[in-house]
Amino acid sequence: MPEFRKDPAVYRWVIIATERAKRPIRPDASDTAQCPFCAGNENMTPPEILVLRDKSDPSSFPNWTVRVVPNKYPALVPEGSATQITDENYEVHSGIGAHEVIIESPYHVTDMALLEETQFEAILRAYRHRIMELRTDRRFRYILIYKNQGVEAGATLEHVHSQLIAMPMVPKLVLEEINAAKNYYEANRRCVFCDAIRKETDGGERFVIENARYLVMCPFAPRFPYETWILPKKHSSFFEHNTQQDDDDLAVILRETLIRLNRSLSGPAFNYLIHSSPLERGENNDYHWHMEIIPKLIQVGGFEWGSGSYINPVTPEQSARSLRAALT
Repeated sequence: MPEFRKDPAVYRWVIIATERAKRPIRPDASDTAQCPFCAGNENMTPPEILVLRDKSDPSSFPNWTVRVVPNKYPALVPEGSATQITDENYEVHSGIGAHEVIIESPYHVTDMALLEETQFEAILRAYRHRIMELRTDRRFRYILIYKNQGVEAGATLEHVHSQLIAMPMVPKLVLEEINAAKNYYEANRRCVFCDAIRKETDGGERFVIENARYLVMCPFAPRFPYETWILPKKHSSFFEHNTQQDDDDLAVILRETLIRLNRSLSGPAFNYLIHSSPLERGENNDYHWHMEIIPKLIQVGGFEWGSGSYINPVTPEQSARSLRAALT
């Protein structure tokens, strides 16, 4: 049984999950017979929670486009008793939650940017479907969608996939972001993310691309080179409140952003994540959901670990210029 342990010095929750140590070493990329995410190998994963199929030809092989399965080596588990132990200032909770894998293609694709727009749409639809299902479980307070592509980004399997973790507390980093957004709103009566959108849309140096519903920008104070954010132009606190048209537009601009990063940086490993409001909050004026894409170009060193601050050798203005020019 995994467990949450709370660091009493900084109020940060850490998940102790020994099952994660059993994850397999990356198989040979050419040996799809050993890849548990390839079509035909469905028996190598736990039974699917959600499957999206090609409705135009349901009898074809493969007959699915996206599968969602429980993680075989989970950080958190949905079953078990919710226990809490406090020993003086040490606090431990049982590791109740959900840890799922979104398999993004039935084919052995290793770079998400190579997928078609319709596949991106299906992936985003699967994200929303799982969040809406899991948010009905009152044990969960936060759901994080994230992706690791490439060894440097933490991927142990290279077949395109992303992950979802539902947890009974809000992560410290997310709380810090939410509290900063609240403080900004109380001081200015405006959303800090909406203000950034307005600034970068009007000829901003950190603007990358936009479409009817989304803006792509390099944030003003990025932690890492080429850190890139995708934000909905219309204020919204929850990713899962997207409409189908929102998903379609996000699919287009996410795919183009990943292609631009590939062209600019020769196909880097990267992480992306979706930051959305905690489940118990209603729609609000201060927090604005967004997607963060972080290419793995530099190592995080002692200064970063020791200070919580970052040294970035590339300005966001340089990153944005490069990304704007990538497809010209």
